[in-house]
Amino acid sequence: MMHKLKKLSLILFFTTGLLMSANAQKAAVKTNIPYWFTATPNLGFEFALGEKVSLELSGGFNPFKFGDTKQLKHWVVWPELRYWTCETFNGHFFGLHAVGGQYNVGGWNLGIDRLAGLKSNRYQGNAIGAGVSYGYQWILNDRWGLEFTVGAGYARFDYDVYSLSGNGQKVGENKKNYFGPTKGALSIVYIIN
Repeated sequence: MMHKLKKLSLILFFTTGLLMSANAQKAAVKTNIPYWFTATPNLGFEFALGEKVSLELSGGFNPFKFGDTKQLKHWVVWPELRYWTCETFNGHFFGLHAVGGQYNVGGWNLGIDRLAGLKSNRYQGNAIGAGVSYGYQWILNDRWGLEFTVGAGYARFDYDVYSLSGNGQKVGENKKNYFGPTKGALSIVYIIN
């Protein structure tokens, strides 16, 4: 599965580069502000493919450990094809997105019953999925914008479970199907003409 995710990431990276050179007259660079509150550096690139269609590729990477047992290490990519109701980079849009990444998370007491295992265990694995999204971009001036995006869909999680007590032995493995939110962002956008 890891090999498939790396291969998908490389294909998306090179495809985005080709699209950028083919349609470099309108592009944007963005960052998801709330995602920074999880100590995750993130960046997105979006390219106009036509008057009402664009392609976005965004991602984040968190290599940090927060003490002896707390960690939120992960990387994730979200490619998305968008249809704009007015024009690219302005107003409402609808999208089809994919999501893929790897994670190594544990040691967190979030107070949510469904995530109670994060307090005493570490989960290491990968996820891949797809969904639909809606968003809106406000134009602040000629170069700057603010974008809101939400999305929902399906993801498949494949992971190993390690105990945080003792010597951190592997205590299990699992696969889960997930239906629910798959994307959310409030991004500051810089338009490149």
